[in-house]
Amino acid sequence: MFHVGGARTALFNWALAQQAGGRFVLRVEDTDATRNRPEWTEGIISALAWIGISDESPVFEGPFFQSAFEPQHREAVAKLLADGKAYYCDCTRERLQERTGSEHKGYDGFCRDRGLTGGAVRFRTPDEGVTVVDDLIRGRVEFPNDAQEDFVIARSDGSPLYVLANAVDDITQGVTHVVRGEEHLGNAQRQELLWPALGANPPVWAHLPVIVNEQRKKLSKRRDKVALESYREEGYLAEAMVNYLMLLGWGPGEDREIMPWSEMMPLFKLENVNSASAFFDEKKLRAFNGEYIRALPPDEFVKRVEPWLDPSWDRATFAKVAELAQTRVAVLSEISANVDFLFLDEPFFDQAAWDKAMKGPAEEILTGYLARLETVSMDTDSLKAALEEVGAEHGLKLGKAQAPVRVALTGRTVGLPLFESIEVLGRERSADRLRAALARLRG
Repeated sequence: MFHVGGARTALFNWALAQQAGGRFVLRVEDTDATRNRPEWTEGIISALAWIGISDESPVFEGPFFQSAFEPQHREAVAKLLADGKAYYCDCTRERLQERTGSEHKGYDGFCRDRGLTGGAVRFRTPDEGVTVVDDLIRGRVEFPNDAQEDFVIARSDGSPLYVLANAVDDITQGVTHVVRGEEHLGNAQRQELLWPALGANPPVWAHLPVIVNEQRKKLSKRRDKVALESYREEGYLAEAMVNYLMLLGWGPGEDREIMPWSEMMPLFKLENVNSASAFFDEKKLRAFNGEYIRALPPDEFVKRVEPWLDPSWDRATFAKVAELAQTRVAVLSEISANVDFLFLDEPFFDQAAWDKAMKGPAEEILTGYLARLETVSMDTDSLKAALEEVGAEHGLKLGKAQAPVRVALTGRTVGLPLFESIEVLGRERSADRLRAALARLRG
């Protein structure tokens, strides 16, 4: 699955590339076989395309696969060894623990001058001074070199580790800006050393704030709904998702929030991204999505909602209520619960809704409205006036009188406007459902 945090990072990169007339590079880091499957790669590419990032744009480059660059990775390791900037090491964790007396201490440099010709390869880090990462979001970040161990850049079989492979790939592909999550700030410290050792100037760094949930805990795929695909499947609009994700840590100013990409992208500045954690508020995303749905042209709404309509449902009937439904759904998947009563032989039965509505004078309301329904004109004004009369007979305002009628006809306590629904449902079917509800009430 594609994490919403990864989607936010991708969008910030996409905006930067478009502004600068540059390129957005999609590189699939597939060197870890346990985390690499073709369907996962396709899922990432599909999810990116959904939010507008695809090879249909000249700004897009890729996808590249890290495994294809392994010869360059091995060449880089050989160069660092030849230049004395890296060395072989055959130490195990157990041997290191024996020497240091602690399982928590980092590598002690034991193999630096042993002249080994095989084993894992470690980068020789400076013993003094500081390594500085100049970050567009976090400013100057200093890492004391005496706290940095000689880190491994290649396994004993010669295969490169992430930290080296990324540096080599970025240099090879001419990457100028690296915009990623703050959990990679530690990698930046190491890559800040690797780039010059490989004969290149480090890129511009920007590490984005972590995204958290309501408890202010980092979003977790085990605990939170974080897959971009799940939101797509639920019926969130891509443009609403893009708009919302862009606001996680950044804002266009002037208290504006709802804004299309074409207006948002030119305003985006990495320097204005907040370094504090960003709250992923699903309720706010849902509200954004509802606004975007309501703003769709009616014919576009019908097109977008089609995948969530039962194939057997009559589309001409749906067209009669589509604009009404458009104002009541916050995600497209909610369409079924709003309109299914029009197409089912019997309305959906919800015990909780029934118990809530069918109390007090419910039986008298249904009986009185059924009698009027046999002769009333089938237009919304007349249907409404008839129920107002019935309600008044029992000292009820329209809102209270509607409840049992709505549940009898639609099966739910909320939904489309009641009288427009009755008009589309028709006199005969509406009367049949009122009779069925009365029979259930009477046992």
